[in-house]
Amino acid sequence: MAAAIAAARTGAQVILIHDRPVLGGNASSEIRMHICGADRHGSIPYVRETGILEEIRLENAYKNPQGSYSEWDRVLWETVWQEPNIKLLLNCSCYDALTENNVIKRVTAWQLTTETQHTVEATIFLDCSGDGILAPLSGAEFRLGREARSEFNESLAPEKADSQTMGCTCLFLAKRYDTPQPFTPPQWAYKYPTEESMGVARGHMSYGKDHWMGYWWIEVGGEDHPIYDFEEMRDELLKMVYGVWDHIKNHGDHGAENFALEWVQFLPGKRESRRLIGDHLLTQGDIEAEGKFPDIVAYGGWTMDDHTPGGFRRPDLVPTHWHQAPSPYGIPYRCLYSKNIINLGFAGRNISATHIAMSSTRVMGTCAVMGQAIGTAAALAIKYNCTLREIGQNRIKELQQILLEDDCYLPWHKREINELTRQATLAAAVGDPEPLRDGIDRPVGNDHHCWVGNINDAITYTFAQPQLVKRARFVFDTGLERSFSFSWLEGKTPPPLPPELVSDFVVEALIDGEWRKIKTVADNYQRLVYVDLNVKAEGIRFIPKKTRGVEQVKLYGFTLE
Repeated sequence: MAAAIAAARTGAQVILIHDRPVLGGNASSEIRMHICGADRHGSIPYVRETGILEEIRLENAYKNPQGSYSEWDRVLWETVWQEPNIKLLLNCSCYDALTENNVIKRVTAWQLTTETQHTVEATIFLDCSGDGILAPLSGAEFRLGREARSEFNESLAPEKADSQTMGCTCLFLAKRYDTPQPFTPPQWAYKYPTEESMGVARGHMSYGKDHWMGYWWIEVGGEDHPIYDFEEMRDELLKMVYGVWDHIKNHGDHGAENFALEWVQFLPGKRESRRLIGDHLLTQGDIEAEGKFPDIVAYGGWTMDDHTPGGFRRPDLVPTHWHQAPSPYGIPYRCLYSKNIINLGFAGRNISATHIAMSSTRVMGTCAVMGQAIGTAAALAIKYNCTLREIGQNRIKELQQILLEDDCYLPWHKREINELTRQATLAAAVGDPEPLRDGIDRPVGNDHHCWVGNINDAITYTFAQPQLVKRARFVFDTGLERSFSFSWLEGKTPPPLPPELVSDFVVEALIDGEWRKIKTVADNYQRLVYVDLNVKAEGIRFIPKKTRGVEQVKLYGFTLE
């Protein structure tokens, strides 16, 4: 989604082929996994992913406060469907590709619902499928399995290379009722009479007060083929899910007497399969060194979360190992396009990374910012009639600046401030407004990079002589120190719109020595906001009128164009 939206908004004509009826992948109603990222559920402040992902999360908080997964699907679909440069093909599976001289010419897909074969010709193809479907179809180089420890000097890798991966999971949701709810397991369900029979580190058998959702450790497939054996994995997972629920209901006292199953995930959530090879292969060492590459276009921060390949079949082993990783660490552009197929880019869990590095980069928050990066790069390649590799070689700074302008965070990089904003005199009724044009739109370390004031405290730009101001760019506070993840994992409604967020504000222009109100914005719910002005003025000022719940106002960016 992020790749398609970014490419479309940067000027490209996009066709998005998706093989499910709903968008969102592992975050959709079919799987319902919460979006993890560099902030690790809010435990690491100020590194939450922004850009398109933050926009979608805020859209959902505004339109879906009750936490309906059907409404979440609607928000995701609507976000793509409303983009004029995107044609969306749902229920459509890519099954063939024509490659000539290391260039993909076209792909062919079958749309189940319309019984239609679609042939899509394009200049650039982006594989964000997770499974890397275009790798075997196009001849793109890829890897599957775990590298040997010695190949990239990765201490966390196995001693010998193998074909094992992390497996798949099926979740479930149970709901509390006012009366006892009996459960008779299907005869095919596995039996787990004791917690010990489910294995070590799997004994935490409860979640929310009114809902019960579990469990990521019901996992298989790492010892099988992650694609070709997928249907058998699903059957195994269902036997395990119903066996675990039978244990919760009928074996031991887990406080589940009044709970009954509400939903069971029939489409397993996948963690790992093919990884395409780019000009750089991200490794454990890269992550541990913080990824300070010159061509950073995205970042991660999730731990190297390496699941046991045997999964639930290995009760003698812990289900995963969390290995330390810095947050944030940079991800270079060279990991997002193919080494040998000239017009193929990618984002998601199928990027160019070793198994160990991928155990961190695979989470959806990180996947989204990589998608926004490669989607933007693809549109630039179209604009300049060049290859994806040439964007990295010749226009990486331009790509980085567009991403920063679009409210992506790139560690150790600043957004360049234009001359109109730099040359103006900046003043505020209270506080220091200079951080608003320092090129960093979030707290970093101990520097908060923001102006702090109150309702009705004005911030003013004035010019030595009248200037044409086309628009103003604002970056508001959305509580990046907290988690903002939509999930039923805790049995709670999604987090509301951040109380710090400015909802109502006024923009005034100084014309012929008089301040005139030219824009009034009410009920804003986004972090990144552009306001069209198109006025020739001696000054522009911003006056906050209302937040979503607090008196103090924080503003991270206010610049003029």
